[in-house]
Order: sequence, then structure tokens, then C-alpha cells
Amino acid sequence: MDIILLNTADQPIYQQIKMQIATQILSGALQQGKKLPSIRGLAKELKISVITTKRAYEDLENEGFIDTVPGKGSFVSARDQSQFKKQRIKEIQAKLTEIIEESKQYDMTLEQMIHLVKKVYTREN
Repeated sequence: MDIILLNTADQPIYQQIKMQIATQILSGALQQGKKLPSIRGLAKELKISVITTKRAYEDLENEGFIDTVPGKGSFVSARDQSQFKKQRIKEIQAKLTEIIEESKQYDMTLEQMIHLVKKVYTREN
């Protein structure tokens, strides 16, 4: 499981972990039933607090991406992930709508917005 943390990112570390694991689940890189690293193991691997990884795992479980079995660990949920993907797309659309409305307040043209989206989309992280 590949997780890259950016201390300079606007997102808190736990959200970066949560989003990267969720993305790997939705893309199929993490298959249903796959055992995730333990909270302590992931914290040690990433050199972060156990509390931070615990928060990410709790959020993933609350959102239905993973299931935790006491004494056994956390596993990718066997639930249909397509619904989660549809929900994420709706959330992205809502954020994008908000950004577009704000850009209109600053008289940005559609062409300027498209150029900006392409620039951000193709930016290397």
C-alpha cells in the first residue's frame, strides 16, 4: 500500500491517509477483503502518531470503505464500492460548483477556468 504524505499540504495528515486509501480502494488497487496494515504498523512505517492513523481508519470505517474485526485487524470492505465512487463524484461536483461560482465573481472566463483546471490536473505532485 503506497501512501505519500506531504507536510506542506493543506489537508491534515489523517485526511491524506484516508483519501489515499479510499482512492486505492475505489480504483481497485486494494481489493475487497485485503488486510490493511495495523494502525501501529502504518504509524511506524509513515513515522507518524498512532492517533493520526487511528483517526484515518475510523473515518474509513465510518464511510464504509473498511471493516475492522477486533483482534484480527482492518480489511477492505466487501460492500459495493461503486456507490461510494458515485458519492465522491457528487462531492467533487459540489466543490467544483462552489469554485466556479467564486471564479465568476472575479470575472474569470470559461477558457481561463479550463486552462486552470488542466494546469492543476496535470501538475505533478
